[in-house]
Amino acid sequence: MKDSVFNKSIPIAIGSDHAGFDYKEAIKSMLQDAGWTVDDKGPHNADSVDYPDYAHPVAEAVANHTAVAGVLICGSGEGVCMTANKHQHVRAALCWNEEIAALTRQHNDANIICMGSRFASLELAKNMVDIFLSTSFEGGRHERRVEKID
Repeated sequence: MKDSVFNKSIPIAIGSDHAGFDYKEAIKSMLQDAGWTVDDKGPHNADSVDYPDYAHPVAEAVANHTAVAGVLICGSGEGVCMTANKHQHVRAALCWNEEIAALTRQHNDANIICMGSRFASLELAKNMVDIFLSTSFEGGRHERRVEKID
């Protein structure tokens, strides 16, 4: 993994539903291998579950600053993204390629990356997380816009 722009002394929160479980486990291992503490909000097996039950705790951790960033995975990525964005100070972004993973950090200061396991390979998902965590917010004209979100 590339060097992170996020503070590694604060955990990353991660969660999924059953469709994203295998990706969650693989990404969690990748992050831990890179020296991150990972706060796994679940699920802890691949049984069918409801994505909001895991997206809300990830978003709460990011909003409350007990997690520096979040990773959410479901089948399409849409459900977890919509759920996370219900929380104040959360900017969850649905990413489907590496360019979007970078741009959402550069221009939107996103703090949760959301992905769809049915639409991205595991390799692409890992690359997007790496890019997301290593890309800085550009500020400037983008800062004014981000301030208008909340």
